[in-house]
Amino acid sequence: MKYALVIFETDASRARIQTDRDAYRKAYENWIGETAAAGKLVSGDALDTERRGPTTVRKAENGTATVTEGPVHNGEETLGGWFVLEVTDHAEAVELARSFPTPEALELRPLLESA
Repeated sequence: MKYALVIFETDASRARIQTDRDAYRKAYENWIGETAAAGKLVSGDALDTERRGPTTVRKAENGTATVTEGPVHNGEETLGGWFVLEVTDHAEAVELARSFPTPEALELRPLLESA
């Protein structure tokens, strides 16, 4: 089964990473390598959260679109990226998330299996 491991950044997590960027980068790359070598990593992407913020497009009932600069949901946490994991069950997805080496908040979501 596939799970999305979604990464949410905060000002505090970004500040912690900035204190020793090289060490966090190495730990992050090691986690990716180990997870991929175990056959658990399907894909993943990081978002560029430093150069440009998000743009939100909302559709009204009549089909018109409103475009605003900023995230869909206001709050301290911002979407930083995601991985798609191939795991046996929910417990394995949780264990992989627990082993994630950087201080961001993580959310696990099962992916809808296609027919």
